[in-house]
Amino acid sequence: MFHAEEEVQEDKMEELNPGGLMRLLSEESTQSTLSSDSCEYYQTEIFDQLPSIQAIRPAQANQGGPESGERTSYGALSRDKTSTQPLRNLVMCIQGKRDARDRRKMQRNNIGFWESWRRSQSINAKRIWAQMGGALSSLLPWRRTLHAIEGRFGVGVKSYFIFLRYLICLNLLHCALISGFILGPTAYYGRSKNSVPLRFEDSDSFLDFFLGSGYLDRSPVFFGFYTRGSLDKPCLNTPLLYFSGILTILLLSLIMVVRRTIVGYKHTWMLGKRYSTNVCYKILCGWDFTIHDPSAAALKRSFIRNDLKLFLDEQRFSMRKGQRTLGQKMRLYILRSTLNLIVLALLGGAFFLIYYATIQSQKEDGDNGLVSLLFQYLPPITITFVNLVLPHIFRKISSFEDYSFTTQVNVTLVRSIFLKLASLGIYLFFVFNTEETQQSLLQCRPNRFGREMYKLCIFNFLATFCNAFLLSFPRKLVQECCPTSLLARMSGKQHFLVPFNVLDLVYGQTVSWVGVYYCPLLPLIGTVTMTVTFYIKKFTVLRCCVAEQRTFRASNSSVLFHFMLLLGLFMAAVTLGFNLHQQEVKTKLNTVPCGPFGNGETVFNVTDTCVKSLPRLAQSTLRYLASEAFALPLILAEIIILTSYVSRSRANQRAIERLKDMLVMSSSDKRFLVKEHATILKKKKHNHRAPSATVHENPSSTPAD
Repeated sequence: MFHAEEEVQEDKMEELNPGGLMRLLSEESTQSTLSSDSCEYYQTEIFDQLPSIQAIRPAQANQGGPESGERTSYGALSRDKTSTQPLRNLVMCIQGKRDARDRRKMQRNNIGFWESWRRSQSINAKRIWAQMGGALSSLLPWRRTLHAIEGRFGVGVKSYFIFLRYLICLNLLHCALISGFILGPTAYYGRSKNSVPLRFEDSDSFLDFFLGSGYLDRSPVFFGFYTRGSLDKPCLNTPLLYFSGILTILLLSLIMVVRRTIVGYKHTWMLGKRYSTNVCYKILCGWDFTIHDPSAAALKRSFIRNDLKLFLDEQRFSMRKGQRTLGQKMRLYILRSTLNLIVLALLGGAFFLIYYATIQSQKEDGDNGLVSLLFQYLPPITITFVNLVLPHIFRKISSFEDYSFTTQVNVTLVRSIFLKLASLGIYLFFVFNTEETQQSLLQCRPNRFGREMYKLCIFNFLATFCNAFLLSFPRKLVQECCPTSLLARMSGKQHFLVPFNVLDLVYGQTVSWVGVYYCPLLPLIGTVTMTVTFYIKKFTVLRCCVAEQRTFRASNSSVLFHFMLLLGLFMAAVTLGFNLHQQEVKTKLNTVPCGPFGNGETVFNVTDTCVKSLPRLAQSTLRYLASEAFALPLILAEIIILTSYVSRSRANQRAIERLKDMLVMSSSDKRFLVKEHATILKKKKHNHRAPSATVHENPSSTPAD
């Protein structure tokens, strides 16, 4: 009887202490009021045998640091960080959160009143900030629309609309700056006394809205409307405010786009290039929990299946690439060189078409009405046609170059981006270098260039409208009414190509940046057109398109899109610098003074007059900042800043590598614990079998005695 009770007590202690690695707990000790935090000291013996601890122990021994003290400080630090987090933010199950809440209640008697009050205030502050962030995010426009699009088409299509919303907000900010720097002072202080009042004339027509001529040419839309008014101080006048507003727009756009590019590159660098997702992660963690439609759920399953196919295709491509012989590599390089020559020939032909269209549009003819409108819109039509046809040809060419699917998409994007920005740059070059006729000399030269940018912006919007309601929607109606017809089968299902649509947005924003100096209301026009474009694309996606079979990885290409925005902004800055230089050179040729820099004035003359009116200390400071002597300390400061950032990036890289090693070792710890648990179960089964065998042997031996 006594032995049986002792065995039962030993079984209880063995259940509480598997493997004999923790301290033995009796029934009285289990009723103790000690918290789990106070018991952690007695649970360190099993941690000493984990593979991760065994791996870092030699390094700590070489460094001479106290291992127990480091572990204790790290545990205290992690517990302190966890104790100040709201329970909602803790990554644990419901029972774990309940235990954490009970531990916090028990710790209040040990940490004191002020520490408890500090932790509670920290938790309340984080909860308030989280609620404020949720309230502000609910105020974003088209939130439900984006959620519906994400539920039906995934995150890739949603990224296009988020990018479009970001450009709309950016243009709204530009409109606010233009109102403060240009429109507000002009409306309050008025224009010059000899300026012509704004009114309709007999020669104005409806076509002026598309051409930017007539009434619009004399309106606040273009550069020539803004002249010197009663605000005519040396350092506070209309020309300086005009130039300061445009410069502020470009600098603020540079800061915002660079910030988004850096943030996107950081996420891509950490998750896209340095972190290889295995098949287990794709299967277990690839589900999108924002989907609420059964058909969208079926599509998401097909997305995961196709993503796995894409992963296997890339693996097979890597194996096939490694098995190529020298002859196969030479033939492949010759094929790629030939296809690249074809791409260059297509680009050269596109640039020649743009040049020919620009020359034809600049010719004077006596036609009026729609024929004149067609000739005026010949360059925008050519640029839009080239940008519409050639990217699809580039996509077909890349399929013959034996690249992986991801590389094919990236190569097509790079070629398409180069086509769009280069075609715009070539068009600007031809416009700047066309010979000016006698009639063009009597017009405001910046207004002529502003009209070209205005026509590009208007025609880009018209192309989007026509593509949606004259091509996509009739194509969808044919597929719904006559699904078995030859035309429906040849047209096929429509897919929303996210990269090409985003490239159209980049092209439109680049046109807005390039023409904002010559057409100050171009950001307002861009805001209106982009807002209408949002609803047009929403109709196209939800009504005319079906989901792609291969998901678009938005995180991998968002950096490329923002980098293209940076290139467009750089093109706008170069265009503005070239225009300021041309304005100074051709001041004598322009007999008609127009704009804020009229009567032979330039940006350099106005700024020089402002600097001369300042005190001597300010003049010497500005001259020092503009001189070459300031370049050396500026370069040294940039070197120091870059060195600090490079050092931080290397330290972060080492920290990331150590965290990856910790993840690997945590899996080793789990395997070790499972192995120990299996060993303990085997011992328990053996211990249960041994007493039962002795019990069966004793009755058989008693009759024999």
